[in-house]
Amino acid sequence: MNISAQIDAYIASQPEAKRNDLQALHRIIMDLKPDTQLWFLDGKNSEGKVVSNPNIGYGFYTITYADGSTKDFYQIGLSANTSGISVYIMGLEDKQYLAQTYGAKIGKASITSYCIKFKALKDIDVNVLREAVRGRLEDKV
Repeated sequence: MNISAQIDAYIASQPEAKRNDLQALHRIIMDLKPDTQLWFLDGKNSEGKVVSNPNIGYGFYTITYADGSTKDFYQIGLSANTSGISVYIMGLEDKQYLAQTYGAKIGKASITSYCIKFKALKDIDVNVLREAVRGRLEDKV
């Protein structure tokens, strides 16, 4: 199954309200950068054990570790979780950036150094989320 089909199947597997929100977010991100690289991580480790929620990824950057090794990863992640939806903004140097820049204006969301988590799309200002995603996809942060 190709990545687009995996993403479609993952979104379709969610309860209706969450499915609708994930589909809307997927469209928003794809509209921002239609040619972005897509990723799908099923949340399983090499032994097939579930270790995280599945993630849809968008964009591309290379992580460089202290030992000089590297790993390619996505810039933006999208995942359903038990309490709602998480949007991951990966690769930010400043761990306070998301909370300081978007925390006061995004609405009912919890923000960590790389994650914006909310119950439903109706609880947040979608334009603020769009701004956060656009900034990372365009490598402005």
